[in-house]
Amino acid sequence: MKISVMNARDLSEAWFLCLKNMLDSGYDYKIDRGSYAGQRRKQLDLAVVEIKFPGTRPIIPDVPQGVPAPTTMEYIDNYLPYLMTAHKAEGEQYTYGQYLEKQIAEVIKMYKEGGPNTNQAFMTVGDPQAIYLPDPPCLRSIDTRIKDNKLDFYVYFRSWDLWAGFPSNLAAIQLLKEYMSAEIGVEDGELIAMSKGMHLYEYTWDLAKMVLRRE
Repeated sequence: MKISVMNARDLSEAWFLCLKNMLDSGYDYKIDRGSYAGQRRKQLDLAVVEIKFPGTRPIIPDVPQGVPAPTTMEYIDNYLPYLMTAHKAEGEQYTYGQYLEKQIAEVIKMYKEGGPNTNQAFMTVGDPQAIYLPDPPCLRSIDTRIKDNKLDFYVYFRSWDLWAGFPSNLAAIQLLKEYMSAEIGVEDGELIAMSKGMHLYEYTWDLAKMVLRRE
């Protein structure tokens, strides 16, 4: 197994570094089950991304002219309720917010009332029934820690679309972290993300090469 560790200054750099590592070190295979079954994707064995200053703007990638943007701030703004509230739109199997909404409030309360030095402020996504869904949640946990008066997030994805999912997910999660740090009364800190299923679908391979200006 190869563990790909990427250290980035901000969210945009993290995305570019992950694209580079994926094209350089990702293995490709045909998908047996899941999104785009029957097609191919590249995947890293295990990806660990440390982002030192995730609040640096812009929080979405700026791609070269002619390359379709993987996400937009308009999309992020619409995505936030999906991450933070239990409201489900028609046709949605679940939202991350249905699992996280009450836990967000509890973690804020835990830190404000009990102090920063705890390892219990851990938020989970999904339940034992989620495995029976046609598409179980990709985000599975957000762990937290306050150190040096800064709130850090430790995020795990079971499966993670690098092209569009990564920049959208992390931008929204960063906005959640900024909200929680303000409510707790501490500074915004680092974001560390990990996945054993970070991947690029075949239809984005050429787009990734365009972003990195490769033939």
